[in-house]
Amino acid sequence: MKKLLICYGAGSFGGLVMSLTIWAAEFFNITGSLGVQLNPALTLPWLYKWIVWSGILGFLFLLPAFSLKAFSRGTLISLLPTLVLLFYIFPYRSGKGVAGTELGLLTPVFVLVFSWIWGVVTFASIKLTM
Repeated sequence: MKKLLICYGAGSFGGLVMSLTIWAAEFFNITGSLGVQLNPALTLPWLYKWIVWSGILGFLFLLPAFSLKAFSRGTLISLLPTLVLLFYIFPYRSGKGVAGTELGLLTPVFVLVFSWIWGVVTFASIKLTM
């Protein structure tokens, strides 16, 4: 039970850090200057969605198949939500095209970077608490 709580909490914390990074990248026009318009709204519903789903995805760190060492593990696990977002959520749920390219051609790169931030922060949080 302790491991479940730690993974959920770490995933949620990773989601918070990732969400604030996405918002900051848009606020400081980093994404916009490269032609990507994510338009995140720093509101409680927007944060809630990312934090809860990131917490649930934190359970992936319990899988024994992902028993790699430190940095590699966070990086590899971050690819799973990236693939779901690029090839399911964007095209079928949001109508933003395959890999979200209607938001800008570099959208997949930003999604990969933001998901990587989630994976590394989540892994680091788990390691610090266990």
